[in-house]
Amino acid sequence: MVVETAWTSYTLGTGYDEIVGSDGAPRAVAEALWQHLAALGPDALADRQRAADEEIRTIGVTFRTSEGDASVDHPWPFDVIPRIVDSAEWTRLRQGLVQRLRALNLFIDDVYHAQRCIQEGAVPADVIVGSPNFRPECVGVNPPGGVWAHICGSDLVRGEDGTFYVLEDNLRVPSGVSYLLENRMVTKHVFPELFRSYSIEPVDPYVGRLGELLSSLTPGLREPTIVVLTPGIHNPAYFEHAFLAQQLGVELVEGGDLVVLDDDTVHMRTVGGLEQVDVIYRRIDDVFLDPSALRRDSLVGVPGLIRAWRAGTVALVNAPGTGVADDKAVYAFVPEIIRFFLGEEPILPNVPTWRCGDPDDRRFVLANLDALVVKPANESGGYGIVIGPAASPAALALVAQRIEQHPPNWVAQPMLSLSTMPTLCDGVVSPRHVDLRPFTLFGPDGAYVAPGGLTRVARKEGSLIVNSSQGGGSKDTWIVDRALMGQKPTAMSEPGEPSSALEAPITSSPMIGADDAPALDATQIGQ
Repeated sequence: MVVETAWTSYTLGTGYDEIVGSDGAPRAVAEALWQHLAALGPDALADRQRAADEEIRTIGVTFRTSEGDASVDHPWPFDVIPRIVDSAEWTRLRQGLVQRLRALNLFIDDVYHAQRCIQEGAVPADVIVGSPNFRPECVGVNPPGGVWAHICGSDLVRGEDGTFYVLEDNLRVPSGVSYLLENRMVTKHVFPELFRSYSIEPVDPYVGRLGELLSSLTPGLREPTIVVLTPGIHNPAYFEHAFLAQQLGVELVEGGDLVVLDDDTVHMRTVGGLEQVDVIYRRIDDVFLDPSALRRDSLVGVPGLIRAWRAGTVALVNAPGTGVADDKAVYAFVPEIIRFFLGEEPILPNVPTWRCGDPDDRRFVLANLDALVVKPANESGGYGIVIGPAASPAALALVAQRIEQHPPNWVAQPMLSLSTMPTLCDGVVSPRHVDLRPFTLFGPDGAYVAPGGLTRVARKEGSLIVNSSQGGGSKDTWIVDRALMGQKPTAMSEPGEPSSALEAPITSSPMIGADDAPALDATQIGQ
């Protein structure tokens, strides 16, 4: 269907469109935005896009890719047409995300302690012990408050019927929140009039909430020293590491800046001497954290760090070992994990998943490769994924061979027709597929979900790949109360001012304690 407006012809795709309904009319929550864009006209909209692109280049918002032997910075790809989610729908998503992270924390704690979930049949033993993300070094550790995964970036996709599904849980070192915050800042600058007429939930409180969470984990009674640990400037997410350290007002350090003393305390090298570190927000994958305990060839870790963490002298965020819950094989059991640990029905559904480590599932997958999306169980960033309907016979034969060689390393899911969003591409507004990555903070004092999350968009027509490293872009995501549309917000009368009524965190209950015995697509962003 072609939707005619004063400024463009917009051709609806075959699935669910986030802005325009199947009847061609804008959805109620987006009607005012759609009318505003139509009133602007194509030239003015293109001017807003150019202004956004220029601001991104000026302030240096980048992402990094490897091109041959070189590491190259690129301006962050951003589309000015925002995504809008109704606040009533967001409330359900928010509750489901908190429920999921509560259950996954209990699961991780159980995996490294009593392993009741194995003994009582909720999760097969081979799924856990056979996971490359299971860390024997974590067995018996009691992190502060019993919380292992403090930060989660869940990937959500909306199917053809409008239902949101959880595609995966990113728990090790989830990235992307800096772009969520920068997208909002840029959108406020290019569309200031919309922030005076829409009641949009602010995302600014995220940094403050993150700071409070990190401070709450300090092992001692003194004012904590917090650092962000990065593998260095060549990491694809280095921009975010530096951004968050700057926003939090803490030091950005590399492995060589830290040392573990004989009393198992971690210290930072400074011009004034050694300074004890209490909390490390680590942006290094588990295996590279400590060459004396994990990968001995790691050049970015801190020798003795796992020993210090086990001794309780330093908190690590997220804790080592959390990757056992974002394994794609474990993902298939998350609904049962929620039922087992919380005694609740899952609020958000999973995408049906077949584990190739299971003989019956494997036979089904091999017989239907041309209709399924096949994924490595432990990869991220969209790498290694084979989209069956689009794959050549040679590609299908190769993935079948790899599945037969190492069955537990593979899972498969059905094709979903992902939702689309109007996106400005080469001066024309066209539908492009999107996903959504909300960010959840979880600590001893409760939970907080940044309103909206990072919407990622496939820039190529028909593509399901939203990763920036593979040509994808991003959008600002607005949580809007339809009841307040058209009313000038009283607490956000000017762009950028926070609305105190919308900043209250979600309190999850009960809290997790140490005694409480993670056409489908290539949407995964590199953690």
